[in-house]
Amino acid sequence: MIEMLHADCMEYMAGLPDKAFELAIVDPPYGIGEDGGKNASRGKLAIAKDYKPFSGNDKEAPPPEYFKELFRVSKNQIIWGGNYMAPFLPSRMGWIFWDKHMTGDFSAGELAFTSFDRALEKFDFTWNGMLQGNMKNKETRIHPTQKPVALYKWLLTKYAKPGDRILDTHGGSGSICIACHDLGYDLTWMELDEDYYKAAVARYQNHAAQATLFDPAELTKATETTPELFSDGSEAEE
Repeated sequence: MIEMLHADCMEYMAGLPDKAFELAIVDPPYGIGEDGGKNASRGKLAIAKDYKPFSGNDKEAPPPEYFKELFRVSKNQIIWGGNYMAPFLPSRMGWIFWDKHMTGDFSAGELAFTSFDRALEKFDFTWNGMLQGNMKNKETRIHPTQKPVALYKWLLTKYAKPGDRILDTHGGSGSICIACHDLGYDLTWMELDEDYYKAAVARYQNHAAQATLFDPAELTKATETTPELFSDGSEAEE
């Protein structure tokens, strides 16, 4: 079951019992101002230049109370941008580095804190989804800090167990919804910004509808060989 909520995560978590979820995979604001406003200044590198700044404008990372609640309601956690939130996180060895192979004013990669006591893991995946003229690993971008579906599938495969209930408190583009749907995980996902919530729901619903038309092998083959489509069936322009 994929549950998508237009909700404040603090209000939602306040009503949960302890350890309600086996795993929280979250991508909260880092506090570095990456809210979409910088995108227009990147010129030809930015495929979408009119992102609506999201709630809070990425001015600051979540407060200590957020992490206290997150650790209360989930048994394990994966927190993207954990290097910006170190004062609020316990010491662990099991960090994740996503090598994005980016250049220019983009970061070469991103770090995630995990609550797992295991060796550092590396996810090697070129993320040029926002670059014009480059179809490698491309997805339709609806959010300035969107992460690829492939990243969430890798995380679920590496860190989740069959039957685990997954929590995402800062939903953004909804990539995790698609990953959980395809891999069969129950997910509770929420997004505070109404516009991005609606866009993510539409993205997920379109994927789910398409997935019912093909078996997994056919769907994979089709997405590798056909152009991107909007929900109305028209081809995406480059």
